[in-house]
Amino acid sequence: MKFNSLIPELSVSNINQSKEFYLNLGFTIKYERPENKFCFLELEENQIMIEQINENWSVGTLEYPYGRGINISMTIKDIDKMYNDLKAKKVKFFQDLEIHDYRVGSEISYDKEFLIQDPDGYLLRFNN
Repeated sequence: MKFNSLIPELSVSNINQSKEFYLNLGFTIKYERPENKFCFLELEENQIMIEQINENWSVGTLEYPYGRGINISMTIKDIDKMYNDLKAKKVKFFQDLEIHDYRVGSEISYDKEFLIQDPDGYLLRFNN
């Protein structure tokens, strides 16, 4: 298995609820450590780890929504298909599918993207 250079690890309040949520989005489980309430997930070339809150990594009080001030951006090959599949599953969107323009150096880049909050409030941005 090839690991990405950067893999976010999210502290979650309920590992089973979070696993179910991410699987419903289309992620697959690459491996788990049930004894640690830990799961490594992958969607296309995007990788994340989730682990139920424990005292090992606690640097302060966690309050909903977790991850305030950050969003996790993931590139998806067919963003329209993923969006329509999730819409058919009645997934709640934080932001519907939109096209945004971003300046990249002296060029303008156009991205299609939508955002979803996970059960703990982490903001997930899916784009093409």
